[in-house]
Amino acid sequence: MKEFFKYVFATVVGIVISTFIIGFLFVIVMLGFIASIGEEKPASVKSSSALYLDLDQAITERTPDNSLSGIPILGGSGQKSIGFNDVIRALKEAKNDSKIDCIYINVSSPNAGMATMLEVRNAIIDFKKSKKPVIAYSEVYTQGAYYLASAASKVYLNPQGALEFKGFSSELTFFKGALDKLGVEAQIIRVGDYKSAVEPFVNTKMSDYNKQQVTAYVGGLYKTFLNGIATTRNISADSLYTIADDYKIREPKDALAYKLVDGLKYKDEVLDELRTITGKNKKSAVSIVTINDYIANLSPISSSSEKNTVAVIYANGDIVGGEGSDEQIGSERISRAIRKARLDDDVKAIVLRVNSGGGSALASDVIWREIVLTKKTKAVIASFGDVAASGGYYIGCAADSIFVQPNTITGSIGVFGIIPNFQNLLTNKLGITFDGVKTGKYADIMSVNRPLTAGERFIIQNDVNHVYDTFLTRVADGRKKTKAQVDSVGGGHVWVGTDAVKIGLADRLGSFNDAINAAAKKAKLKDFKIVEYPEKIDPLKNLLGNAKENISIYYTKKELGEHYLLYKQMQKAIVNSGIQARMDYEINIK
Repeated sequence: MKEFFKYVFATVVGIVISTFIIGFLFVIVMLGFIASIGEEKPASVKSSSALYLDLDQAITERTPDNSLSGIPILGGSGQKSIGFNDVIRALKEAKNDSKIDCIYINVSSPNAGMATMLEVRNAIIDFKKSKKPVIAYSEVYTQGAYYLASAASKVYLNPQGALEFKGFSSELTFFKGALDKLGVEAQIIRVGDYKSAVEPFVNTKMSDYNKQQVTAYVGGLYKTFLNGIATTRNISADSLYTIADDYKIREPKDALAYKLVDGLKYKDEVLDELRTITGKNKKSAVSIVTINDYIANLSPISSSSEKNTVAVIYANGDIVGGEGSDEQIGSERISRAIRKARLDDDVKAIVLRVNSGGGSALASDVIWREIVLTKKTKAVIASFGDVAASGGYYIGCAADSIFVQPNTITGSIGVFGIIPNFQNLLTNKLGITFDGVKTGKYADIMSVNRPLTAGERFIIQNDVNHVYDTFLTRVADGRKKTKAQVDSVGGGHVWVGTDAVKIGLADRLGSFNDAINAAAKKAKLKDFKIVEYPEKIDPLKNLLGNAKENISIYYTKKELGEHYLLYKQMQKAIVNSGIQARMDYEINIK
């Protein structure tokens, strides 16, 4: 019997060890497989090729490592994505590339902000200077898709397709009614009548102040939209306004009649035209290289001068304390990147690329400090993308010069705090009560189990006022204005780029490359190379460190679908700690 148990025990141990080894080897193999996805060699560029621009993929600030992009449950987006900076560089290269005969654009519903689309659109217009044709085709064009496609030499629409052209609208979602039903009170402390980030939690509709500013910036975005199309389609902006206002584009034939498109064609007819352009006969396949592969084939950015460098520091996403991620602006990570560039003697100038609606006021100030220190020794130019508002403006306001696009959303100089009160929900509806002891009157300040006392509200309001005053001081110093002047355009007011230049919150309308060239000029550089900071986070490291969160996000998105954005807004309101310098609703123009 003793021998029997010995053999049984040995067998069990053997099985456990074997299972562990097999599991370990499986993990190693899977990690190697995942890593190898990103190492696939891109297709080569053949002579007489059409450069295929898939502009429905996510257009981000930087091209991410796509090794996990096709695996959403592991943190990937589930779709391709590409950095707008790489798109611009690729189009500039293709302009003089003898192997590229034309560009073929396919876009139905782009995943990009308005200023990002303007950057890409301008790059397409610049490519046309080569006299190479640009052909756009789609079965369906949303307004954003048509904005991009209208930059092409020829725009084609499927004969049974659709082209949306109706004007812009912006809709906010308000949670107060739901919070009232739940018995939750959002206690708001803020500075600025226009600081509307808190309105969804305390109002059931837009305030007059908010409606005024939203009307102004949506109108500004629409003006840029119409003017851009007017220029490339040779139709007056007034005519375009009337076409949209009267909803005259209802069928494909209407788009042709009003000259929004050049023809109604099926894809096979478009491919025939591409064959003609690239010198192929009708039986030959069109030689196509995707923009993603073309970028992968480009040589790394280089220069004749290795020691003259312009550092581009990407600050993208919510501003938070700590390390953050590639989709967040972590104060530690971004500050470290700025510091590294400042202490590098080869770096002669810095471009801070901001695309952020803000976040933690404290984290914003930490980053601001590094910019101020850097400006003492090197040129610092800020380039604002789709949004650089509230904390996003805070971190860039000290730059020597600020570049915006006409449709950049910026400003929102204001601060707020939200302290939820769950007492009615917990006590009156669920029967949960609380009791305890404290050593001081304010020992449990910020408790969410009861309403704020008058004394607590006074203290918190003073803190918010102090942060706002600091914000005003930072902007006044950086913009060389008085605090009163900044306050007159502050108070949480959101501005479109063209207006920001007029009121002095920005210096120039210009592209990302304009900002880079301005930084080089200020540093008196003729030849220079570009380096990017911070380093991208390794996707496998991100996977191993955030597996639980990635899985949670994946299933939440899957269940909520398009309502996931509302969930995110509610979640932010609950988890955001400290005083916020944030434009807390997301602008989604339809």
